[in-house]
Amino acid sequence: MTTATADKNRPLSSGISVGRAARSIFGFFKENTLFTSGVVLLLALLLFGVLGARTISPKMADMGAATLNLAPSPEHRLGTDGLGRDMFAVMVIGIPNTFRIGFLAGAVGVIIGALLGMISGYYRGYADVIFSSFADVMLVIPTLAILITVSAYVRVVTVEIMAMIVGLLSWPLPARLIRAQTLSLRERLFVEVARLSGQNDLEIILIQILPNLTAYLAASFVGAVSSGILAAVGLEVLGLGPQNVPTIGRTLYYAFRYSALLKGMWWWWVPPIATLAIIFTGLFMMSVSLDKYANPRMRGAARN
Repeated sequence: MTTATADKNRPLSSGISVGRAARSIFGFFKENTLFTSGVVLLLALLLFGVLGARTISPKMADMGAATLNLAPSPEHRLGTDGLGRDMFAVMVIGIPNTFRIGFLAGAVGVIIGALLGMISGYYRGYADVIFSSFADVMLVIPTLAILITVSAYVRVVTVEIMAMIVGLLSWPLPARLIRAQTLSLRERLFVEVARLSGQNDLEIILIQILPNLTAYLAASFVGAVSSGILAAVGLEVLGLGPQNVPTIGRTLYYAFRYSALLKGMWWWWVPPIATLAIIFTGLFMMSVSLDKYANPRMRGAARN
């Protein structure tokens, strides 16, 4: 009887936890309409890429796959460019690739920044001095110049390598934010209680401090994704980055190189620019909403 009762209670308890988590997530999206709108914009673009890829052969994004310089028509929904590529195929393949660069670069930058920021903020002392000095130097050095130099010397640049290069240079801002919050959290009463209860430094960082940094990590990730996409597009427009992989930046590079604007081929440059506008608008909306959520003062001002 006791075992049967316990077995019945376990799923109920876990179901309640899952239900509470689901309600909490739903409540967050419902309360933060700006964040939700940003997510919807990005999901719409991703769905365009995923679903659009099912309606056209990826080979149509290869050079010489179609007649050059055709205006949009039922056969070529977004026309063709000066390289003989179907622009619809280029966009449905290029959008996910651009997102992949941004997400990977953002993840790399935030993971490195979070680790360094928490270690520096928690231990302070020499670790904090070394970290702060190094971060300050990295913030002063023009990142784009480093990216151009590194990309020029890397023989084969794939989407993943591009994301790693950008991500390895995007950690200072997330690190400084996490360090500042860790410095504040380590002085809180619950951390002192955990220390007195016998938890070691690693347990305190992972169990006590890290969960309280979730909102800041999310905001840092969104900012890092935005910076990563911007840096990648900047490099690609200059002719660097992945050479034979369709991306939004590479599409703009070819459009500028072959004078699409002067030739009146609006279908070559309008779709990638409109896509970038939607991406950065969505990320900006998410970033502003997360900043308000993480900062009680901004939340209070918004309610007033």
